[in-house]
Amino acid sequence: MEATGEATGEATTADAAADRDAGRVLVGVDVAGTALFVVTAVAEAILLDRWSQVLGVAVALVLFAAGCAMFLVGYAHAIQRSRTEEISVAGLYLLAGPAGPALVERRLGGLLAIQVIVAITTAGFRTFTPLAFGVLVPVFGLGVNGLWTARHGRFAPRRRGPSDHHTAG
Repeated sequence: MEATGEATGEATTADAAADRDAGRVLVGVDVAGTALFVVTAVAEAILLDRWSQVLGVAVALVLFAAGCAMFLVGYAHAIQRSRTEEISVAGLYLLAGPAGPALVERRLGGLLAIQVIVAITTAGFRTFTPLAFGVLVPVFGLGVNGLWTARHGRFAPRRRGPSDHHTAG
């Protein structure tokens, strides 16, 4: 009995460590993209020079495009998982519920919040300027969230309902 308990304890510890490390690259990409956006958006808001506008728009559009791609890949992966697991849109993109470790959920949610706050603040600071492109950047955060959760999130098994039973004609 004790050997089983120790093995279970070791497996639980190993699982917890694996949870913390799961998707570390995606979290790092989110941190780097968010930092790049914050620096370029703030520089653009302060300087409003031609070069800072071009750089700020380029960064916002690249992050938006990357976010769209990750959003769609995450969605496709989630569709496959939804055949056997209960996955909600809020759980997938907004990290609602216990899909992942609290530390990862706080990091990804915090980075998304930073993207939204910086986008709205800088676009509102200088209206009718290229800073408005920054409001596209939170799609990047949503894309990272969706891809991370689709790949590494834990969901309850799918409940069988009346529509899951197929009758032969």
